[in-house]
Amino acid sequence: MGDHKEQPLRVGAAVRRRRRALELTLAVVAARSGLSVPFLSQIENDRARPSTGSLEKVADALRTTAVELLAAADPACSVDVVRADGTEPLPRTRSLVRGHHQMHASEFTGDHDAGRELQYRNDQLMYVADGAVEIEAEGRAYRLGRGDTLYLTGGVRHRWRAAESDTRVIVVAVAEHIEAVRDRPRR
Repeated sequence: MGDHKEQPLRVGAAVRRRRRALELTLAVVAARSGLSVPFLSQIENDRARPSTGSLEKVADALRTTAVELLAAADPACSVDVVRADGTEPLPRTRSLVRGHHQMHASEFTGDHDAGRELQYRNDQLMYVADGAVEIEAEGRAYRLGRGDTLYLTGGVRHRWRAAESDTRVIVVAVAEHIEAVRDRPRR
């Protein structure tokens, strides 16, 4: 019942909600992402399933992540089981909470794109379940091992990478669509 394994993943509504929340037109998202307006329209109407690369481009254009879009893809339900053995569209990344909820949680296994700078509107917590990570935030470097956590206030620019091949990181955050943190002035 709450196990959505049999349902196909549909990201169109999540993409449309995010685009409209940012008050962007399809043409602006197309220019930012390098994808065509007709293709973006097909994605939003669930007539096309974007590849991992295309979803990343759309997410970047919408100032979010593919994981956030995937997490918001399924309809909200009160109880949902996310099975560990399920296959997810993005390799090594698994959303632990699906739907349009106030909380978002993801599991990252293995390597991560350390060159990509991240910044989220709301607070987040990173927990290292296995292995180790190196994080750069607020001009400082941190190395976290198994069992360590790092709390990031909303708006903090950061980047991270797995320092060991068997690394598993759980990231829990207040969802982007929630106004949990007021915009902070940049330093």
